[in-house]
Amino acid sequence: MQIKDVLLAPGYGAFFYDDQAAIGAGAIQDRFIYTGKPITPGFTSLRLPASSLSVGLVLTDDIVVWGDMMSVQYSGAGGRDALFETAKISDLTSRVVTPRLLDVDASCYLDACAHVFESCEHKRLPLALEYGVSQALLRAAAHLHRTSMAEIICSEFNLPLPTRRVPIYCQSGDARETNVDKMILKAVDVLPHGLINSRQKFGADGQTFMEFVKWVAVRTREIGRPGYHPVLHFDVYGWIGQEIGLGPQRIADFICKVADTVPDFTLNIESPADFGSTQDQIENYAKIVSILNNQCSSARVVVDERCNTLEDIRLFAEAKAAHLIQIKTPDVGSIADTARAVLVCRENKVGAYVGGSCTETDLSAQASVHVSVATQADMMLAKPGMGVDEAFSIVGNEQNRLLAMLNRRRIQKENVG
Repeated sequence: MQIKDVLLAPGYGAFFYDDQAAIGAGAIQDRFIYTGKPITPGFTSLRLPASSLSVGLVLTDDIVVWGDMMSVQYSGAGGRDALFETAKISDLTSRVVTPRLLDVDASCYLDACAHVFESCEHKRLPLALEYGVSQALLRAAAHLHRTSMAEIICSEFNLPLPTRRVPIYCQSGDARETNVDKMILKAVDVLPHGLINSRQKFGADGQTFMEFVKWVAVRTREIGRPGYHPVLHFDVYGWIGQEIGLGPQRIADFICKVADTVPDFTLNIESPADFGSTQDQIENYAKIVSILNNQCSSARVVVDERCNTLEDIRLFAEAKAAHLIQIKTPDVGSIADTARAVLVCRENKVGAYVGGSCTETDLSAQASVHVSVATQADMMLAKPGMGVDEAFSIVGNEQNRLLAMLNRRRIQKENVG
């Protein structure tokens, strides 16, 4: 077996864990913090520094390959796993996962994941743990085969070597105007998210939100380079449903109204409403998608909340309950399941967006790039953090380096042939 030891190192996520329920209920923002009492279990305050746990696999040649565990910014919301606790995850990794890691053939990626992530006491391992360990196993397989992580995914899933660049999507955080300018100057493919996570940011009848959408479009034309034409993508955290109403027709009508204000752009609206359960979310999102397909060809619905695991993604994709599905990598668990999720979306002709969270790390972001490119996702998130520059650099550069390597590999094969 190629793994002879396992290391654990506590670390830092790139942003913060936030109590979404408390923020949505009207918590007051005081500069960078939120004031008020926590609502979501596990939170001791409304905003907590994101923590992570690195797992290092010591291979027989003494090379150490790493992966990072963490949960998403809004842990415990929308059916997600609870807040990440480093001590508990570290203990579980040492007791349950380490013995399994020492017993696998790390050169066989999917088989290794299947063995390591077997249920424990009839329960699935925490998804954050799966996420980090699967990254380390992917790096181990790549090292042992002397190839890239993307090529391991292609080999395991019988995919051709990719040639297409995957569009990159950036999110602004609360520094909306400044970060929008950064995105436009850097010609980001999809922007700006906007963090419309409160009544104040959405506004009465959505007017504040609509003005922001129009401003982003105008700003793009003002300072963007000639020919620059990004997709506009806004996450509204369910506020259309809360302010406009939960009727699919009313939600679709509002989305069309917003799209009409920016007629020259494709408009993505993420999380227009939260219907309270996965099944209700699927049924109502499918209705919204159907209405938009008939009424507003430039607007697309993106699902996030209530669509967490691979099985959730399969249900949404088969029901055509979104135009684009966010595959939120720490919520999906094993990064092998992220690859499977993209392929499920492609099979069902639904857009696949490999997302994740601002709470992630450079290592998890780089691994996500390899899976996104290998499976040819429709877009991927620039992560980690909320600062735009660092995330766009990490994801963009990793993709460019990977495509250069894959192109060289392709030329080598052609020359041999």
